[in-house]
Order: sequence, then structure tokens, then C-alpha cells
Amino acid sequence: MNRIITIITLSLLSALSVSAESQDDYIQKGDSCMQQFNTFEALKYYQEAFALSDTYEVRTKLADCLYKRANFREVSELLKNIPEDSLSHEAFRELAYSYQKQGDIDSYLYWAECLVAHYPMDGEMVAGLTFGLAQKNQAWKGVGYATKYLESDSTNILVNRALGDAYFLDRQFDKAAEMYDRLLQQGDSTFNTLYSAGMCYSRLDSLDLACQDLLSALFLSQMQHAGCAYRLGVVCVDIKHFDEGLRYLNLATQLMQPDSAAMKAITLSSGEAYYLTGNYERAIEAWKAHLEYNPESIATYYNLASASYYHQPDSKEVKAYLEQFLSLARKEENPTPQLTEMVKKAEELLCHK
Repeated sequence: MNRIITIITLSLLSALSVSAESQDDYIQKGDSCMQQFNTFEALKYYQEAFALSDTYEVRTKLADCLYKRANFREVSELLKNIPEDSLSHEAFRELAYSYQKQGDIDSYLYWAECLVAHYPMDGEMVAGLTFGLAQKNQAWKGVGYATKYLESDSTNILVNRALGDAYFLDRQFDKAAEMYDRLLQQGDSTFNTLYSAGMCYSRLDSLDLACQDLLSALFLSQMQHAGCAYRLGVVCVDIKHFDEGLRYLNLATQLMQPDSAAMKAITLSSGEAYYLTGNYERAIEAWKAHLEYNPESIATYYNLASASYYHQPDSKEVKAYLEQFLSLARKEENPTPQLTEMVKKAEELLCHK
């Protein structure tokens, strides 16, 4: 009888040993496949190991494999219930980024904040958290994380960028410009930094600096960024560099068509530039094109009348544009002082036609 019990006991111990060895074997095979970047085979081995026993080691290895295969939903499901104190830095990052890649920004920000609380010198995560909070109208909170980090490391380009962008989204353009200048001094002369710096200076009415940065950004884009060409054209017109401004506005026109919102702005600025340089015929063409995108623009009819008057004083178009302007202007319930003055001048001019 004792002999039978001994045999049964040894059999059970042997079975347990085989089971434990099988899980270790699956893990080792999975690890070997991961070293060869073979996530397809590794996934099968980790799933076998996970089926045998749900341990922290197997769960995180399986999550890592799934993350590299872009199965972000399963990654978040595997990792979200592990206590924070037990998560490795890498697992923590994969959890946060899995939510971000799924478009669940609220969960991403939650886990990013948790990660930064445990690993405050993870600059990449601080940068992502800073910018993400700014996008969620919590720029003040993101600025707090970034400035705290920069007290220890003021040269991290990712964090400096995020702080500049957070200031920009919060419309603190002076502080944003300071950050972009710091980035340029650190050698981060990328398109985004130059373009953002130019946009800041244009908002601060430092138009010469805006022109300089936007021009550098446009060159970096190989003259292919429509928005930058448009902004540069507008700035050039504002500082009376009309010929240069028109070149960039025409470039933006070519790049942006048929973007109606952009074309509305471009044709308006082009008309102004042509008018102020005395090229009334081209100004008329530009403002006529503007009306195709913005037919209810009261001021454009007034501008067309003015340009037509200087181009051909006796043309019937002058009267037609004045009448169209007055028809629209008189419908305004609360006209501005400027519009009232324009109506007065139009009526006087119409009396002499």
C-alpha cells in the first residue's frame, strides 16, 4: 500500500515538474524569437505560457510582443490591472502609448501622469504629457510638468518643444517665442520650430523676425508647404515687400488649390498687394476671384469699385460695384464707423457717375 502511494506521489511531482518546465520552455522560445524580431512565432509561445499560468513575467512579455505587433487594445487590457508599483518602466510606457495609439487621449494622459509620478526624468513622456494637456485646454498643467522637468535638464529638445507648443496653444506668444528661440540656439532648426517661431512673431507684430523664420522654414520644406508660403506672403505684404509677398501668395495659390478657405484668404491679400503697388488690373482680377469664394464680402465690392475707378474711371463697372456695395452695406444692422465712412464715400462717388 505504501509503495502504491509513493508511486502516485512521484507521478504527481513529475507532472508538476514537466508543467513548470513547459512554461519556462515556452518563455525561452518566445524570448529567442523576439531576439530575432520574429514576433509572429514569439506570440504563439507567449500565449502558450500565459495559458499555463498568468504570471507578471508572462503577462508583460506577451504585452510587449503584442505592442510590437500594434495590437494596442490587447496590450492595454493586459497591463491596465497590474498595480502601478509593479509595472516596469517599459511596460508603463507601452500601456500609456497603447491608449494614445487607440485615440483614447484621456486614458493616455491619465497613465502618462502616473508614469511621470514614478519616473519624473522620462523626458519623452513629459513632453507628450505637456502637449497632450495643452490640446485638452489644460496648458497650465502641462506647463507645470515641463518647467519642473527643465529645472533638472534644460537642454531636452523634446520637452522644450512641447513647452513652446503649449505656450503657443495657450496664446502666450511671447513665452512661446522664447522657447522656440532657445530651441534654435540648441540646434533644433527644424521646419516645425522655424514655422512656429515665425507664427509667434507674426502674432507679436515682430514682422521682420517673422519673415526671417518663415522664409527659412519654407526653404526647408523645399517650397512645398502651402500654409507657410501663405503666411510668409501675408507678412511680406504687411511690411510693404509687395513683390516678394505676391510671389509667395502665388506659390501658396498653386499649392493650395482647390482649398476654398485658403483661397479666400490668398485672393484677398493678393488683391491688396496689387492695389497698393498700383497694379489695379491685377487687383481687380484677384478681388473678383475672392468673390467666388466669399460672395457676401461687403468690403470687396468697395475695393473693386476703387480699383476700377483708378484703372478705368469711366467704366460701367465702377457704378455697378458701388451699387452692389451699398446694397449690402445698407443691410447691416450695426455698421462699424469704418463701414459708415465707406458708405458715405461710395454715395458721394456714385452721385458723380
